[in-house]
Amino acid sequence: MAVYRLPTGTYETRAALAVRGGSFRDIRHFAASAVLVRHPKGDLLIDAGFGAGVADHVAMLPRLVRAPYRVGRTVSEQLDADGYDRGRLLGVLPTHSHWDHTSGLDSLPGTPIWLNANERQYAAHDPDGKVFRHVSQGHDVHEYGFDDRPYLGFAQSYDVHGDGSVVVVLAGGHTTGSVIVFVTPPAGPRYAFIGDLTWQIDGIRRRVERPWLLSKLADSDREQLRQDLLRVVALDGLLQIVPAHDLGSYDGLPLLAPEAAAQPR
Repeated sequence: MAVYRLPTGTYETRAALAVRGGSFRDIRHFAASAVLVRHPKGDLLIDAGFGAGVADHVAMLPRLVRAPYRVGRTVSEQLDADGYDRGRLLGVLPTHSHWDHTSGLDSLPGTPIWLNANERQYAAHDPDGKVFRHVSQGHDVHEYGFDDRPYLGFAQSYDVHGDGSVVVVLAGGHTTGSVIVFVTPPAGPRYAFIGDLTWQIDGIRRRVERPWLLSKLADSDREQLRQDLLRVVALDGLLQIVPAHDLGSYDGLPLLAPEAAAQPR
């Protein structure tokens, strides 16, 4: 079992728009990355990063939320550069269906998308699912469900391989089917890939939410998000917490194909 990061690019956001108490002078470079979890029973990608058609995907967004961005190699290009056997890949499990987590599906034809029922419904109908609906065409959807089995303070969980190594919990505050993926390798750090529960690690370390207006615009259930954020805050120090868009939180995770990831397009 092994865990790798596959960075595909970044986009710019002011800290004041990312986390409560942030400064407008502080420009944050939001990560757009995927994580490959290799397992003897089959591998999963957590999120898909930017795809080959990212410029078209950004053009689909409302002008208000478009931001300057830089692209690197797609997940697909990094897999190929590593000589990866696509037959090992069970699918892509997005932490949620927003564009910056699913754009890269356009470069992974035939790869199943793993969604729970709540997120599948959200992605099918919410305006923020526009890019997902575009890039997911032609992909099979593997719908997974949750057991009423508590895991690290979360009421429902799904044990992907049945051995506790990859456990998904429902944290439906950002989107109605947002998830956190806990990964426990046999050795080394234990990880919590928390998606957009908070955009930056400041939200965990300073115990603060998104700015009120941004939360009102971006989150489906602010009270649920607040409760889930506090659950993850309680885990800080026990495992490596990785907000999807915090570049520094990926530190220590090896690259799958370092040379390919480093070359801009």
